[in-house]
Amino acid sequence: MQDHTPWMPGDDSADRKHAPATLRNRGPIAEVLQGELPVTGKVLEVASGSGEHCAFFAQLFPGQVWQPTDPDSGALGSIASWCAGLDNVLPPLALDATSADWPVHAADAVLCINMAHISPWEATLGLVAGAERLLVKGAPLILYGPWRREGVKTAPSNEVFDASLKTRNPLWGLRRVEDLDTAADARGFARSRLVEMPANNLMLIYRR
Repeated sequence: MQDHTPWMPGDDSADRKHAPATLRNRGPIAEVLQGELPVTGKVLEVASGSGEHCAFFAQLFPGQVWQPTDPDSGALGSIASWCAGLDNVLPPLALDATSADWPVHAADAVLCINMAHISPWEATLGLVAGAERLLVKGAPLILYGPWRREGVKTAPSNEVFDASLKTRNPLWGLRRVEDLDTAADARGFARSRLVEMPANNLMLIYRR
């Protein structure tokens, strides 16, 4: 079932933050990344959150250079703490996906985990627009998280999670895969793969 205790933007209880779901989902996510990431190159992670995913993947995939980012100032210190000592991780950067002015101007892959549902929809639209600016043809835009799909019943745990998100912020909530497909198509991307993941999550891969 969906873990209802993730670290979310604005949490400031500790310098090094911890998202409990990370320990459960990082292995399955890595299995998908193994077949989607280029062997070498720069992976831009948008909305790195606590930084735990970046630290784990950087050790697992040492051939890539990892660029973590987050719009939340409290997250940047946590990311730096988790990734300390990893030679293939660049210092974390402040990046607002809704902005057209990103501090990164090229990447070989864009990865975004658990952002779409804890941000306004404009952030996801900005993510796709940014990926269009940064990625060369064929490079992957990869998203992970809980999504709704037309014709597929949403798990009860995800419905509860959706309600809790909207209570916290009415602009948050689970998004529809079909809406992301439409936004991606407008930027020249097509969904190349949909992978059903544990705990009622999905990985969505788009390429141009």
